[in-house]
Amino acid sequence: MRLLMLLGGFIGFLIGIFMGAAQGSDWPGMLWRSSVAAFLAGVVLRWWGKVWARNLREAQRERQSRPAKPSAPAPQNAARAQP
Repeated sequence: MRLLMLLGGFIGFLIGIFMGAAQGSDWPGMLWRSSVAAFLAGVVLRWWGKVWARNLREAQRERQSRPAKPSAPAPQNAARAQP
């Protein structure tokens, strides 16, 4: 989860810098907006990572609790089938 939060923060910071540069903002404004974007992106990616991990664990539990498929029945002896 920490890795996802760091990744989200980095992505958010870059988005904030690029959007601020595209708007022609001054550096203090860009830094402030980038910091807020980094925080929000980190929190959102952390939340998404928890939801994703929980769903993966649930799917694994369902797969393990499902009964095993029965193996194919043995072929009938052709000699016994004929009268």
